[in-house]
Amino acid sequence: MTSDLASCLWHQTCQENPAFPELTGEAVADLVVIGGGYTGCSAALKAAEMGASVRLIEAEEIGSGGSGRNVGLVNAGLWLPPEDISAELGMETGSRLSQLLGCAPQMVFSLIEKHAIQCESEQGGTLHCAHAPSGLKDLQRRHGQLRAIGAPVELLSRDEAVHRTGSKALHGALFDPRAGTIQPLAYVRGLARAAATAGAQLHSNSPAATISRDGTSWQVTTPRGSLRANHLIMATNAYAREITGYGAPQVIPVHYFQASTDPLPAALLDKLLPNKEGCWDTALVMSSWRLDQAGRLVIGGMGALNHFGSALHRNWLPRKLAALYPELKDARLHSHWHGRIAMTTEHLPKILDLNGGLACFGYSGRGIGPGTLFGTAMAEALLTGDQSCLPVPPAKGHAIPFAGLRSAYYEAGASLTHLISDR
Repeated sequence: MTSDLASCLWHQTCQENPAFPELTGEAVADLVVIGGGYTGCSAALKAAEMGASVRLIEAEEIGSGGSGRNVGLVNAGLWLPPEDISAELGMETGSRLSQLLGCAPQMVFSLIEKHAIQCESEQGGTLHCAHAPSGLKDLQRRHGQLRAIGAPVELLSRDEAVHRTGSKALHGALFDPRAGTIQPLAYVRGLARAAATAGAQLHSNSPAATISRDGTSWQVTTPRGSLRANHLIMATNAYAREITGYGAPQVIPVHYFQASTDPLPAALLDKLLPNKEGCWDTALVMSSWRLDQAGRLVIGGMGALNHFGSALHRNWLPRKLAALYPELKDARLHSHWHGRIAMTTEHLPKILDLNGGLACFGYSGRGIGPGTLFGTAMAEALLTGDQSCLPVPPAKGHAIPFAGLRSAYYEAGASLTHLISDR
């Protein structure tokens, strides 16, 4: 396990712990998947269920990247509301993507039930919370757009939001009953276990070192092994490594950090998120909070914990917690960790056509539902030769000008906000 994950709550409480060997020797498969997160593991599961021979290689352990550091909100849709998605992709493609992603939570929860994944599954909905009156106006706009496409969302007044969350700091909320929460690491490891049960062969501690294509098949080497396959899926998202022969698509790396309280007493749990909805807010520098199965409150915000701004983030977190819930002003926060988000300029996920393979990236903070959907669809598209099942059409290339500067902008904004404001 990567050393910085030792303090991650999800790695401390995960109930799904399948073990997979390192790749050694030579192997042949119909499909090779690089990356052991939501996208890769759902692709391996789908391909194995279709009867294909599958090899998945992961540089570290399953879920060591963003999938094991996630907030655990299984949301419907993307960060962008439907009309913004259609403005970027065109009405036909945008509408189809919004409809598919609206069904993504049910796909996730159905897989959890089918494969008996022990991941603290709670399909009780999520609350997008207005941090200020301006945030409520944004939620009203989103509510109208979502209702227009048939989404069963409900706009809550300030009093209703306070009742549902137990926090008087909010000005309203948008409730989505399709969504919910999970233990994110346990979910991805449960997908890996299910894929292995279906016949896929998964390998941990097997980073791809080189990739090449001879015109008919892919050749992938690792430190102690090699793979030859007809099809390839690159599913490394925000945790792409340098691989000879492959240039990872550019993304804007944005960081998100979290910590958790001790399990809260029953009297508080009766008032704070009694229905266990997961929450996030409308602030420009977003915050999130939720409960885990043991009654810990898990709270997070934008920023990394491994550079000059980390002290600002750590000091801001208890202030944010106290602003939301004054009764927790003296609560100790444990298990600080952070993860990396792959952002695109448009805040939309992308698929690249690799001529016999596909790469997917750019969930922009919405990895669970979209990752499951995109991974499943890419496996089906490659094995059937029919790309019409893909959520978005594959592109031939992708670039983000000044990606590094944009990343620095996001981090500086989070640090400044945490320095001057509780919200």
